[in-house]
Amino acid sequence: MANTSRAVVREAIHRRIRRKVRGSGERPRLALYRSLNHISAQIVDDELGRTIVSASTTEKDLRGTTGGNIEAARRIGKAIAERALEKGISSVVFDRGGYLYHGRIKALTEAAREAGLNKHELEAQAAEAAAAEENAVSDSEQKPEKTAKEKKPREKKAKK
Repeated sequence: MANTSRAVVREAIHRRIRRKVRGSGERPRLALYRSLNHISAQIVDDELGRTIVSASTTEKDLRGTTGGNIEAARRIGKAIAERALEKGISSVVFDRGGYLYHGRIKALTEAAREAGLNKHELEAQAAEAAAAEENAVSDSEQKPEKTAKEKKPREKKAKK
């Protein structure tokens, strides 16, 4: 029988991700953990097995009205980026921890990028978006839309 527990499935996904994602001294891993009420992040050097910096909604400085929403995730992303930059870390490998990349996880990573972590990724995304927009404009100029007369009417199927 298949595993139906979300926790068991997430752990399997996390192990699969960790086979591919490794943090080093020059580019450590940003590991995320999300619960219903809180979110936390830590930057880990896997070679030494040590946590370099961490941030969580359970800390007094970062605690808000609630720790389980997108605004709290943005606060944690900004805080972890500031703490990492103070330690001299400007580039990290993101480890989403088996969670889907949307909602609070996405908000945290985007806030960390905006605060200065992995600046090259933010610049690359902006360049890709500009190129995609330029391609979309050139495609629409090349392919004029068909008028109503040029469009063929759909044939109706006969009922038996």
